[in-house]
Amino acid sequence: MKKLRLGILGLGEGRSTMSAALQSELLDLIQVCDLNEDLGRKRSKEFDFHAYTNNYQVMLDNKDIDAIAIYTPDHLHASHIKQALMHDKHVICTKPFIDNLADAMDLLQLAKDRNKRVFVGQSSRFFEPVRKQRQDFEAGLIGDLITIEGYYHADHRWFLEKPWSLESKFKWLYGGLSHPVDFIRWYLPNIQEVMGYGMLSSNGQKGGLKNYDTMHFIFKAEDGRVARVSGAYTGPIQPVTRDSEMSCILRGTNGASQADYMDLRYAITDNTGEERMITWEHKLKHYFRFEGKSHHAGEYQNYLEYFAQAILNNTEAFPDMKEGIGTIALLQAMDESLETGKPVSPKDLLARFGINPSDLA
Repeated sequence: MKKLRLGILGLGEGRSTMSAALQSELLDLIQVCDLNEDLGRKRSKEFDFHAYTNNYQVMLDNKDIDAIAIYTPDHLHASHIKQALMHDKHVICTKPFIDNLADAMDLLQLAKDRNKRVFVGQSSRFFEPVRKQRQDFEAGLIGDLITIEGYYHADHRWFLEKPWSLESKFKWLYGGLSHPVDFIRWYLPNIQEVMGYGMLSSNGQKGGLKNYDTMHFIFKAEDGRVARVSGAYTGPIQPVTRDSEMSCILRGTNGASQADYMDLRYAITDNTGEERMITWEHKLKHYFRFEGKSHHAGEYQNYLEYFAQAILNNTEAFPDMKEGIGTIALLQAMDESLETGKPVSPKDLLARFGINPSDLA
């Protein structure tokens, strides 16, 4: 069987990718890279995989690698993607895709010139409940979509122990809310404007956070439909029997559905009025292979195999680079709304960077 030959850059989050690639029949892990040699040795020992380098250029020059999966800090994504494309590698990049829209058009053109594919690892789409929800929606089980709600409420006070989370550049808007925002864009891709409010909770202030840890947003699509997203990250949460840390809720003309992300739980009232709930407890070991739920290797394997099949069979795979740029535009519009207290148009934001929405169609 032909496989996609993979290299991995960044072995923090890339830990899940190593597990996924080594357990997949569609992927052949060739080499891994991280500047931190202690981390590199740790991962080599953990997985008994010793093709490690601390030099990205060595991986770029490796002719046996078809695609590079990038799990480095957000501000390095554009540079690392560009280097991979320049060396004729396909790219898988974790979300958020880039942190500056000024890099968007150059990367789009480079991928086109090199005839290489870029896939955004928006992992939230690849949990079982969310995939089932999308399948039922496309089958028409809830009718036409009226509105969508997404949220991510998690007790992430343990992040306060990580020095990088206390830096001014770290924002939960990008690190956390990008997940439910992706749900919004998946179902309502043409957002006309967004309005949001945020605050830094007393827990966040005490812990030393510099940016908002509690946020609520309302979106208006070009066709008039509305949606909402909320996030809260430094306080206790409800028991999972009562609530989920992250959910996507669709309300349609003939039914409604709710996908509970890490709880592997899905509920739907369909167009017949029947109510159903599905769980995937038998797949817990597929999704959560390490301690706690801090890494979700199963969803990474899901999206890596999806992209591998697209490359091997020459089919489309989403979210691609264009969709990733659109999501960044929406997130940056949300960020601006928090700062100005006013509604912001993602299209206006794109225009400031010389990006025509038709370039992303």
